[in-house]
Amino acid sequence: MYDFIAGKVDRITPTEIIIDCNGVGYLLHISLHTFERLKAEKNVKIFTHLVVREDSHTLYGFATISEREMYIKLVGVNGVGPSTARMILSSLTVDEVVSAISNANIGVLKSIKGIGPKAAQRLVVELQDKLGGIGSDTAYLLSGGSQAMEEALDALIALGFSKASVSKILMRINKESDNNLTTEELIKKSLQLL
Repeated sequence: MYDFIAGKVDRITPTEIIIDCNGVGYLLHISLHTFERLKAEKNVKIFTHLVVREDSHTLYGFATISEREMYIKLVGVNGVGPSTARMILSSLTVDEVVSAISNANIGVLKSIKGIGPKAAQRLVVELQDKLGGIGSDTAYLLSGGSQAMEEALDALIALGFSKASVSKILMRINKESDNNLTTEELIKKSLQLL
């Protein structure tokens, strides 16, 4: 309904911002990262997401489009509500969330207040293949991969494939093979799937 709201900052706290837009004050709930980015600004353009509930209409605000896109993906996961999604984006940057989900790093996700082991696992299962385009390319790089995986990643990127798609495929192959493949085998299997 609302894509963004632009206006003067009336008040800002680590959790909320009130924007004066032509005499109307809009209250938006924000993450700590949005707060850090906007706290010194006088005039802002903040991207929004409206959550409609039976008893309330709540606006959430984001400093960047990618943060809003990640928020929308997070609230789409069963069991992750608007407040929990905001907590995730207050604890981690968008790239850190993308990296944790892409690399199935349950430990990082569990470290966020309100996210237990089941919720962390659900985030990985439901979002691992749906994050394309959110965050920077480096967020999709493999973390903690073997030497063979790093070599396969470099070779496939040299062939013209994107880092994000190659990383996803290599992680999937790695899981299925229990990390027992050589660089050559990883490249061959990846080429079949890309």
